[in-house]
Amino acid sequence: MNIKGPFFFSILIIGVFVASYLPNINMEQKESVLMQTILGGVKQLHYSPDEINDSFSNEVYDLYIDRIDSGRRWFTTSDLAQLEEWRSKIDDGIVNPNYDFFDLSIELKKAGLKKAESFYKDLLAQPFDFTKTEDVELDGDKKEFANNDAELKEYWRKNLKYDVMNNLSVKLEKQEKALKEENSDVEEEGEKKEPVVIKSKEELEIEARKDVLERYEDWFARLNDERRSDYLSHYLNAITNVFDPHTSYYLPKDKENFDINMSGTLEGIGARLQTQDEYTKVISIVPGGPAWKGKELEVEDLIMKVTQGEGADADDVTDWRIDDVVAKIRGKKGTDVILTVKKVDGSIKDVKITRDVVILDEGYAKSAIMNYEGIEDVGYIKLPRFYADFNRKGGKSCFVDVAKEIEKLNARGVSGIILDLRNNGGGSLRDVVKMSGLFIEEGPIVQVKSRDRKPEVLEDEDPRVQYDGPLIVMVNQFSASASEILAAAMQDYKRAVIVGTKSTFGKGTVQRFYDLDNAIRGNDELKPLGEVKLTIQKFYRVNGGSTQLRGVTPDIILPDNFTYIKTGEQDHEHAMEWSEIPAVTHTQKAYKLSNLQTLKKNSENRIASSEVFQKVLENASRLKRQQDKTTYPLNFEVYQKLEKEIEEEAAQFKDIFKPIEKLKIENLAVDLELIKADESKSARNEDWIESLNKDSYIEETLLIMKDMVKG
Repeated sequence: MNIKGPFFFSILIIGVFVASYLPNINMEQKESVLMQTILGGVKQLHYSPDEINDSFSNEVYDLYIDRIDSGRRWFTTSDLAQLEEWRSKIDDGIVNPNYDFFDLSIELKKAGLKKAESFYKDLLAQPFDFTKTEDVELDGDKKEFANNDAELKEYWRKNLKYDVMNNLSVKLEKQEKALKEENSDVEEEGEKKEPVVIKSKEELEIEARKDVLERYEDWFARLNDERRSDYLSHYLNAITNVFDPHTSYYLPKDKENFDINMSGTLEGIGARLQTQDEYTKVISIVPGGPAWKGKELEVEDLIMKVTQGEGADADDVTDWRIDDVVAKIRGKKGTDVILTVKKVDGSIKDVKITRDVVILDEGYAKSAIMNYEGIEDVGYIKLPRFYADFNRKGGKSCFVDVAKEIEKLNARGVSGIILDLRNNGGGSLRDVVKMSGLFIEEGPIVQVKSRDRKPEVLEDEDPRVQYDGPLIVMVNQFSASASEILAAAMQDYKRAVIVGTKSTFGKGTVQRFYDLDNAIRGNDELKPLGEVKLTIQKFYRVNGGSTQLRGVTPDIILPDNFTYIKTGEQDHEHAMEWSEIPAVTHTQKAYKLSNLQTLKKNSENRIASSEVFQKVLENASRLKRQQDKTTYPLNFEVYQKLEKEIEEEAAQFKDIFKPIEKLKIENLAVDLELIKADESKSARNEDWIESLNKDSYIEETLLIMKDMVKG
């Protein structure tokens, strides 16, 4: 988020990362310099740095051990006993830099790798007994560390057995599907089709073990190829992430991949990914991209395999580095990639996506007119992100675009406006402040506070009110940062009704990158050192409350699939706490809500009697049960029965949302000429209108608007 432009932050950089001259130092000293430089920056700039003491040491220890062996694959309790001696001493090695604990952990990790390599090769050499009744725990957090090597090998046996069993189940299912297709297909004249080669379960089991063996050989090759700098990055991030989950160290090559690792678009499919334990998780879908158009890849999906089109061999990407996963997903426009993903409910699905150029205009603000029974000419504005082009004069600005959409809707004489910020992850702070001002007279919008400084109040300075009618802001658990600022401001001013899921994301902090090379003059042989991303500020509402952790609680809450699942900032370890500062005076006369409790009660009654939303709540309960289930049977028949039950239960919720007959959506006349002039844009517009017509959340929001207008 942009606060005050480059000048504001350059002052901070000069004040802390003043380039200092060091006498020539050797490469062995580089790691000590690196740690001191990172911690110096954290100490001076972080919003609320923890004290480096024994308590901090304990937190670093737990976080680091959990990350270095999240699956309980490498360490035994005897290994931990050696590491445990350092539990309360890591802080000493931070203050007076030494890497003794780190060196020992890597030594033990590599020894664990060597042991495990012999385990998996030995265990996969023979068939597993799939008739035996036993279970496997797949959640590392619920597993104790093995007491000895024999117990560790037993952990490996169960995990490998599960992998082979799952692979075998997929092979049998594909063979059965191929047979059905062969029997149902009608051969055209002159066409000859190759018959499906039927393989026995025993033959497929051999193939399944071979597949798993190849996967582990590939995985261990990558693990054994990891450099000390890779391990060091994990260790330093265990230290920085104890301050908060967004304060991180980036190796030079990791910073180059920042747009991939944290917030960028994956070339080819249009999705944002991040690492979660051994998986790569989808954290958002880029509007207009191939994944967005396909509608099968979803936020929270875990990517397990990547296949380069039909008939190609799948690459199991479990435990892969995120940049390696990205390299597999990338490809030329027009080619296909198949992602095997694990859904929130535990089901496994193949998602085929045709790579293409991400269509940027789908990420811009756009509007439509909605009519529903009893309420006509409601303006609808979709804002996928708070975009702003700071690099050129007259560049795209979401504030300017939303203002234009409001102008068009005003010309139509709309009875109300719905501003949809669902799945909007934020962006330009400058634009959100100005955009909020479209709906009120001049006044404060958000407070931004740095450590040990008075809050800076960012205000709308334009006394004009571009829209003074009924307003509803739609949000969900993926509405973050700038979205939360606008929603909070409209709620605090009692200017709009906020409608959405139980809470927004809850990220109320600002981060900035600092180049560590600027801290040292000379010593070019040690550079590049990388960069550190620091949390330097917090946002506060005009009522004084933080958006951090708690997010914004909507005035009217609608159920969704994540109702019972923890999402957002609260799902991060060591997330910064909610806090409060004094409120600032805020009033507006543009529009006053007078019947909020009535609106809320009416909506609650509709939700209680809605078949769609009751189905959504049932599905939310199902997803929570499936997420909590982490123990799976290793008896093949029992496993297949369980998988069938999961699939059948999931099928009941496949088509919850259907076209809404009473809902009529149309483009504004002034937009139609431009839409129809571009065949591609016209097709995308039709797809957009069709998706809106199935959106039960919009239907309920229109009914809330109806109650607002009718008073």
